[in-house]
Amino acid sequence: MQALGIDVLFKGINMQRLLGGLWISLRISLIAVVISIVLGLALGVLMTGDNPVIKAVTRVYLEIVRVMPQMVLLFIVFFGTTRVFGWNIEAETASIIVFTFWGTAEMADLVRGALISIPRHQYESAAALGMEEGQIYRRIIIPQTLRRLIPLSINLVTRMIKTTSLAMMIGVVEVLKVGQQIIEANRKSSPHAAFGVYACVFLLYFAACWPISMFSRYLERKWS
Repeated sequence: MQALGIDVLFKGINMQRLLGGLWISLRISLIAVVISIVLGLALGVLMTGDNPVIKAVTRVYLEIVRVMPQMVLLFIVFFGTTRVFGWNIEAETASIIVFTFWGTAEMADLVRGALISIPRHQYESAAALGMEEGQIYRRIIIPQTLRRLIPLSINLVTRMIKTTSLAMMIGVVEVLKVGQQIIEANRKSSPHAAFGVYACVFLLYFAACWPISMFSRYLERKWS
């Protein structure tokens, strides 16, 4: 185990520290996901409307998110805004803001795509049967939209969990940052610690994301 650097995982509280770092990653992603789902649902519905101003603003928003790397957004929020506006913002809070900003745009685009994928004749057929607009959405449109949306949104969740590793660049002591600290602290006594630590980080991310991915595939098979 020493040749692979695995022994360092069992020194002191190193494994406990890695699990604590994983919890920080999951906490950031969970908060960002919950807020993104709520805001993304509302914004996605607005994007399907006929208001040209809302469409233009949301299009610019989506393009900014698609073009701008998340790392740059983290630097802008954590380093840039603190100097410009003079406020004190914690690194974890900045991470939640950035991942929510990104996740809301992604979620809104998924909602918009799911809504516009419903054929127009289904609205017209339901109206011809005497259904009111509220009944059409509640009984026909929303159930079909959820079937299209849930597997895609679950995939977004796994992407957000993995992307939280970027938070280490602004000082958040998440699982990857903890791994680097352990490697540096044991550089002399365990020169091959990098392999064992990063392999453990990989397994931790896999353990967190794999059940979510399997659940998404299960829903896709069930609803196909």
